[in-house]
Amino acid sequence: MSPWPTNPAHHRWLDQHTRDLLAFGRRTADPAGGARWLGATGLPDPDRPASTLLSARMTHVYAVGTLLGVPGAAPIAEQALRGLTGRLHDPRHGGWFPSTADRTVKSCYDHAFVLLAGASATSAGLAGGAELLSAAEAVFEERFWDEPAGRCPDTWNADFTILDGYRGINGNMHAVEAMLTAAGVTGNDAWLDRALRVCRFVADTAEAHDWRIPEHYDQRWRPLPEFHRDQPDHPFKPYGATVGHGLEWSRLFLHAEAARPAESWLAGAARALFDRAVTDGWAVDGRPGFVYTTDWSGTPVVHDRMHWVTTEAISAAAAMYRRFGTEQDATWYRTWWDYAAAYLIDHEQGSWFHQLDAENVPTETVWPGKPDLYHSLQATLTARLPLTPMLAPAVALTLAEAEPR
Repeated sequence: MSPWPTNPAHHRWLDQHTRDLLAFGRRTADPAGGARWLGATGLPDPDRPASTLLSARMTHVYAVGTLLGVPGAAPIAEQALRGLTGRLHDPRHGGWFPSTADRTVKSCYDHAFVLLAGASATSAGLAGGAELLSAAEAVFEERFWDEPAGRCPDTWNADFTILDGYRGINGNMHAVEAMLTAAGVTGNDAWLDRALRVCRFVADTAEAHDWRIPEHYDQRWRPLPEFHRDQPDHPFKPYGATVGHGLEWSRLFLHAEAARPAESWLAGAARALFDRAVTDGWAVDGRPGFVYTTDWSGTPVVHDRMHWVTTEAISAAAAMYRRFGTEQDATWYRTWWDYAAAYLIDHEQGSWFHQLDAENVPTETVWPGKPDLYHSLQATLTARLPLTPMLAPAVALTLAEAEPR
């Protein structure tokens, strides 16, 4: 039997799981525009406001579903997109508010996902996709790209007059994903050039910290290693090294190398990040699963298992196997899917549990409900796609044309 990352029978299972996830999230479309937060059974939580983050992620997810020919995916994607062109958008100052309940700031993290949503929607030919992509490109380039620094600032106030002094890697990471996708959809290599500059900074900084990535910086891009020590399980800005981000960056480096093969340093950096994250994070406390964070010596800090970390491990292992073809990467890929099937996939109510405690029991201290299909859906696709272009355009070029006419 061929290794799982290339096994046709496994690919058929992945395809079915993709479609099961899309079916679970079908109620996400908000009649007023945008995406709704889904609870444990897939029903919308009426107490949660529409958010730019979820609306953008679900636009992306259901754009991919549209490219896969899933009936009903396009209307869901277009309704989520309408929230981004409607009530979540700031018509006066431009950009997007975090949610319908918060109009105080504009964040790189949110805007990176709007750029991704616009690119994926354009790739899928969705109504409003090209217009969203054009608007997102303009705002991102003007407000969230620092050309002299070669990376992205983090947070503005609502009217873009005050830039917060905090600088962060999380927003830059998702910006790299969005830039690589935008480059693949538009053919504009300026986005690829920007993504590579961010990758170079992350690689250099991680190498100086034994391949653990500092997440938090001051406005001069000096690391803040003690940031949020008192909030170690913060959902977006936790203290210490985030194991899942080491895995996610390793995959992004391989996507970037595939898009620009002359940047050969990316492959070695990707391997170093991947190996460090696995060594620090996988089953290090005597139980299966990835710990969430470690300190700067690699000692676990938060032992809870976040579902997105395992999905990123799966995707990273698939990318590593495609790039290097090593038996160990194929073994990791199978091991982590086995773990997901045993603990994270909810075989009764659908989708994935978003958080487990240190004993691998579902908990909701950080992520209540099941609002996010973005990470889990991507884990079902990475092994079936080339490393370039990125997800939506790769589906358009590969899976959407895979069946004989």
